[in-house]
Amino acid sequence: MAKHTIKIGIVGGTGYTGVELLRLLVQHPHCELAIITSRKEAGMAVSDMFPNLRGRVALKFTEPSREALARCDLVFFATPNGVAMNDARALYDAGVRLIDIAADFRIKDVALWEQWYKMKHACPELVAESVYGLPEVNRQRLREARIVANPGCYPTSVQLGFLPLLEAGVVDLDHLIADAKSGVSGAGRKAEVHTLLAEASDNFKAYGVSGHRHLPEITQGLNAMAGRPVRLVFTPHLTPMIRGIHATLYARLSGSSDLQALFEKRYANEPFVDVMPSGSHPETRSVRGANTCRIAVHQPQGGDIVVVLSVIDNLVKGASGQAVQNMNIMFGFPETTGLDQVALLP
Repeated sequence: MAKHTIKIGIVGGTGYTGVELLRLLVQHPHCELAIITSRKEAGMAVSDMFPNLRGRVALKFTEPSREALARCDLVFFATPNGVAMNDARALYDAGVRLIDIAADFRIKDVALWEQWYKMKHACPELVAESVYGLPEVNRQRLREARIVANPGCYPTSVQLGFLPLLEAGVVDLDHLIADAKSGVSGAGRKAEVHTLLAEASDNFKAYGVSGHRHLPEITQGLNAMAGRPVRLVFTPHLTPMIRGIHATLYARLSGSSDLQALFEKRYANEPFVDVMPSGSHPETRSVRGANTCRIAVHQPQGGDIVVVLSVIDNLVKGASGQAVQNMNIMFGFPETTGLDQVALLP
């Protein structure tokens, strides 16, 4: 049985995923916010930093305290990569359930993780314990999970777009292409030159073409879906918008199939995946602020190439919204609880 109310702790609530998590949790009927930590901003009222939360969050940021966090039912880590792994063991041993919105527990091959993230993993033994938090794939395992690795934003949009094709075995697994574009909030709230208004506005560029650290995460998921290793070319781009990811995915068909029916059947019971009618072109604005992945599948000129269009809000289904979705599954709440917001448009 689900507990009526669970006590929530948030480590690192000052970034974009942190404020998005707060926006969603304050509207959740079964959550009590107990502690929000920030070493740098300790003592500041949360609503002073994020005025959209005035009247909704009365807490102040506090110094991280394992003792206080250990009294929570669930702790979210909305921190940079490499933070959660240092506190996870103590909280896990105290019986707290954990959701890491960063990447510390996503990649099962710890040596591969260390190669891509350029640091030594602090608790590799918990990587094996963690459940990858893509509900459309791991829902059953998430119900009993003690520690959840919340997927990245690019990996969510790409994996959900490819999933029906790989499960059905209807595409060439050696020539997959993911061409993805993200808004600048995907880079986080830290001050960096490339996300300044004068740098990112009126500009469009690819980056990480030789290798982006989301590549091993995406490939790990696609390998599991396909039941064998795949070969993927993944190219991310930065677009002059705040929120949103648009992934255009390409694969060569290995046989004939009713692709529209395939996608509609696979996602028929998924509350947060919307398969659009044949011929549609989903827009990032159609999911802004919503925990929805909107997908359209095309077969141009009836040829042997399938093109899948997949859009999400990188801060919601690509981060904090998916984290709340995972929380609902873990604690037995209806999966859509607190996540039924309509997207903002315009």
